[in-house]
Amino acid sequence: MREEHIFNGDRLKKARIYRGLTVAELAGTLDLQRQTVSMYENKKIESPDVKIVQKMSEVLGFPVKFFYEHDNNVIVGSTYFRALLTTNKKYRCEQILKIEFITGIVNFIREYVTLPQLNIPKINSLDPETAAAHLRKHWNLSNRPIENLIYETEQHGIIVTPFDSPSDCIDAFSQLIDIAGMDNYIIGYSSNKTSAARLHFDVAHELGHICLHDWSEDIEALPRELFKQYEREANNFASAFLLPEDSFYNDVRINPLSLPYYTELKKRWRVSIAAMIRRAKTLELISDDEYQMLMRTMQRRGLRKVEPLDEIITTKEPSILKTAVQILLDQKVFSPKEFIQELSINYNLSLNASEIESLIGLEKGTLAVSNVIPFHDLLIKKGDE
Repeated sequence: MREEHIFNGDRLKKARIYRGLTVAELAGTLDLQRQTVSMYENKKIESPDVKIVQKMSEVLGFPVKFFYEHDNNVIVGSTYFRALLTTNKKYRCEQILKIEFITGIVNFIREYVTLPQLNIPKINSLDPETAAAHLRKHWNLSNRPIENLIYETEQHGIIVTPFDSPSDCIDAFSQLIDIAGMDNYIIGYSSNKTSAARLHFDVAHELGHICLHDWSEDIEALPRELFKQYEREANNFASAFLLPEDSFYNDVRINPLSLPYYTELKKRWRVSIAAMIRRAKTLELISDDEYQMLMRTMQRRGLRKVEPLDEIITTKEPSILKTAVQILLDQKVFSPKEFIQELSINYNLSLNASEIESLIGLEKGTLAVSNVIPFHDLLIKKGDE
């Protein structure tokens, strides 16, 4: 049997998890026993009938060829999820698979387009304040407000991508990945959020993990208190990175107890009012009692969930990957069909056009083609046939 016609049970499992289905749910849609699907996934039944694989393709929304491809190992180390302690494991697994697919697409794109190189300095200090100042200096940001942190992060080689989630329990995550044999990072953030103030803090929080923490650890196996400590450190990094001490101090000290004044500062710093108030307390511009008073006032006014200007101060979506693909299409390096075929044939990643578009933020229809790869319904000869 030719190698490309060997069914890969791991791919069935990935497709199922990617779609958020349990083994029992998938079995029901395929009119199979739960044990049968489990045996397919665990490679105890190596050659499902072609018609069964075709139904898997229809139900899960992946080309038939996807289930016969070998996997490329591109995920390195653990994934840092914000709110890990309260996030459903199913949602986490879905996002990790999306990272894997995006990384495969990135490895393909970089063969044809020069993407920004990873530019993260070696930071010897684990102090969030020091580390944040070091990264600002390395990225030549001085002490100014950051207009578009997603753009800055992409410009320094980190892949940034929004992700769809049926749950609001995932704010953001970061993952160490392998790009052409070199370590890199990908940061994902919830597409449910549009406010620049909230998105910037989420991305800066993940930058904190990248700069401060060990990526060889099994994050889910960490003691609860140590994980909370890592989260506090990432939050402190984000606060110091977005609101550098000297310039932010000079702004806030004019009127540190006025919520309307913080609203004005939000236009300049593009950071949430709540985060600015916490930073003011850290910088000892306000006392603990004054901080609590301001937080209670925000709570009474319904400002803890939706702040003033949240719908007005927005940020641009990530653009590096979709720009790279558009260049390849515009320069006729590939037609949409050829792009998808190349990804399938040379990178073992057969995906439908709409899936690729969703993963890297392309406009719907950019890669529209009738078929990805022809896959003939052929049978193996038996006996003396």
